[in-house]
Amino acid sequence: MVPYVVFALKWRPQNFDDIVGQGHIVGNLRDAIHKNRIPHAYLFAGPRGVGKTSTARILAKALNCKDGPTTNPCGKCSSCLEVTQGRSLDVIEIDGASNRGIDEIRTLRENVKFSPVNGKFKIYIIDEVHMLTTEAFNALLKTLEEPPEFVKFIFATTQPNKVIPTILSRCQRFDFRRIPVIEMIKQLEKIAKKENINVDEDVLFSIAKSSDGSLRDAESVLDQLNSFSKDKISLEDVISLLGLVEQDVLFAMAEAIIQKDTNKALVLLNNIIDTGKDIGVFLNKFIEHFRNLMVAKITQADPELVDMPGEICQKLLRQSQAFSLEEIFSAFNILVNTQEMSKRLDSLRIPLEISLIKLTHDKRELNSPRQPPQNPAPQVREPHSAEQQIPPKESEEVAQASLEEVKNSWQDIIAVLGKIKMSVATYMNEASPIKLVNNVLTLSLPKNCSLHKESLERKENKAVIEKTLSETLNAQIRIDFVLSQEISEQQNTQDNSFIRSALEAFKGRVIKEG
Repeated sequence: MVPYVVFALKWRPQNFDDIVGQGHIVGNLRDAIHKNRIPHAYLFAGPRGVGKTSTARILAKALNCKDGPTTNPCGKCSSCLEVTQGRSLDVIEIDGASNRGIDEIRTLRENVKFSPVNGKFKIYIIDEVHMLTTEAFNALLKTLEEPPEFVKFIFATTQPNKVIPTILSRCQRFDFRRIPVIEMIKQLEKIAKKENINVDEDVLFSIAKSSDGSLRDAESVLDQLNSFSKDKISLEDVISLLGLVEQDVLFAMAEAIIQKDTNKALVLLNNIIDTGKDIGVFLNKFIEHFRNLMVAKITQADPELVDMPGEICQKLLRQSQAFSLEEIFSAFNILVNTQEMSKRLDSLRIPLEISLIKLTHDKRELNSPRQPPQNPAPQVREPHSAEQQIPPKESEEVAQASLEEVKNSWQDIIAVLGKIKMSVATYMNEASPIKLVNNVLTLSLPKNCSLHKESLERKENKAVIEKTLSETLNAQIRIDFVLSQEISEQQNTQDNSFIRSALEAFKGRVIKEG
């Protein structure tokens, strides 16, 4: 009976043409082989499951093939077969996690001096090289500086920042990228066809998206689904296995925000929870959905930049037209803050419900804003003579508003702003009036809302806010924005004598401090 081989091993690339999503690296390696300019040490850096170790093995075969160095190793000679089967005496693979000490590296240094047995080169592939201790790195350094001509090193790591600079400086570095969704789907389609797996493209799309750029993970999921599915792998199978949230749910939730349908949003969330899905996964995917809306809106749904199939890109483009960019930024910020709030509350459902209500609550449906009192136009009589002309009135004192008036009118002010510019109203809804002195209103924003503050301080937005405040409060209001951590600093540095003199000069009075 032939032993079963999992897809991740069975479909591991065996030559440069098989490598998925790393064309920039394959091209450079082939050029180096053609020109016979192969350095003594490479560093392959990048996320897990994107082909670092596979590429290292293919490079080793290319160098030690009977026709090598060659860009197309035959895969049939003894050297190629030994590398493929992991039993080559000239290609030594070392796990940096379990061989991280100085003793293991000293052994390597002793063995480096011996010539290759069959091939042209002796090649050391050290996986997760960042796991080596500092002492081990230092022991390796001398060998790396002056290796024998027949020795090549290929280091692979997911964390290149942990590799000491003296090692990095002696390697030619290649950065592997996450596999794009579209390229991953093509590879999964190829595997499904060869393995006679009945599966729809939307299933492959869900697998690819859940794998976060790791082709190895995607192949493992497809393998697992194939093992327990009967006639055909369904989308429900993928959702059940991975706890995913369908794209349709993300679009439906965004549509609830567009329609300001709070009830629909809460029902959708409840359904997600009732069906056993992880709402943490939903939140991450919903944040990503607004990222996709943003990119689709800016790029007119370029599939390469959105990293989605064409049909979904067009759907994203259509939905993005219902949002302004500022509204997308606002939604993104609210959802990210939800994650932070959940850490403090040790719960995600409540913060998520609050955020969905905030996103779907139509501020325009609040009670009609309090209209500023309208002063009737004075009736001016035509003077019959100089004596009958009306004398000009003396200058009136500047009308002063109070902080209490601002707070009582706050929702009315937000509602008026919502009719003028929704994004400004959304940002202002995060602000709190904390001080009003000489008609200068200080508004506090949470310390993680610096983007809100920057947007509201723009000249055109600030003018809209000040005009709305002035009309609502029947006083000339100016505004100043601070983040919450700035408040105590400002209060500690206030010069009380200066404030008193300013109040006297402008005939003002303190309603409430802080």
